[in-house]
Amino acid sequence: MLPWGISLTCSQLLWSLENRLKVSRSWQGGPLSTCGTRIEEACDIYARAANMFKMAKNWSAAGNAFCQAAQLHLQLQSKHDAATNFVDAGNAFKKADPQEAINCLIRAIEIYTDMGRFTIAAKHHISIAEIYETELVDIEKAIAHYEQAADYYKGEESNSSANKCLLKVATYAAQLEQYQKAVEIYEQVGTNAMDSPLLKYSAKEYFFKAALCHFCIDMLNAKLAIQKYEEMFPAFSDSRECKLVKKLLEAHEEQNIDSYTDSVKEYDSISRLDQWLTTMLLRIKKTIQGEEEDLR
Repeated sequence: MLPWGISLTCSQLLWSLENRLKVSRSWQGGPLSTCGTRIEEACDIYARAANMFKMAKNWSAAGNAFCQAAQLHLQLQSKHDAATNFVDAGNAFKKADPQEAINCLIRAIEIYTDMGRFTIAAKHHISIAEIYETELVDIEKAIAHYEQAADYYKGEESNSSANKCLLKVATYAAQLEQYQKAVEIYEQVGTNAMDSPLLKYSAKEYFFKAALCHFCIDMLNAKLAIQKYEEMFPAFSDSRECKLVKKLLEAHEEQNIDSYTDSVKEYDSISRLDQWLTTMLLRIKKTIQGEEEDLR
């Protein structure tokens, strides 16, 4: 429920708005400048009302008011202002109605792409992906929006931003057992990184993750992949990640659970395993005959 003072102010604003819109409609056969001015005033009133609703934390009402302002801006052919209001509406709806937030952000994206503003459109695709990740828990749709964002960033030569989105795709693809898709991304990003003086240190991480995805498909795949990565990027050979994969390959070949577990524990004692690595290593461990126990 709105505080009394804010409720009264919003009511006054919306009453004023109704009157202005009635006058605007009555002028629709009259001078365009007068009609346009009335609609511009209505846009301002909707925006003020939306901000009042935000102050009162009435997120749905704020979102609806911003949407109304956006629709009026479209009538005035003010595309940038319309897109901005749709984004404002999406941000308000995030706190009350995630699906409606996505709908508003998609409207904004449509306008931005029509205007050729692909970098901004990519940013809002990421916002949608994050809603699917955290609120609606639909990873397939999150992947689709990260991929679209990456495409737009690539088109604008924003390769660093594109790679961040692609790495998100690879992370989720591997979790969904889409290992080949993950491998292609990790190899692509790793290859690009090894040619950069600033990024080459991170290349070993991407080749490590690619090797684990290969391992989840087949042990021979992983063995061949490690050989390829060492040839491509000699510094990878001396990394702890490469040495770990080789130990795991040897343990797997010998069907030695204890050796596999000890190698993982040794690595974890220096470089703490995150949830993704733990999941992948557990999946590989379960392919060793007779494995019943947890990785730790």
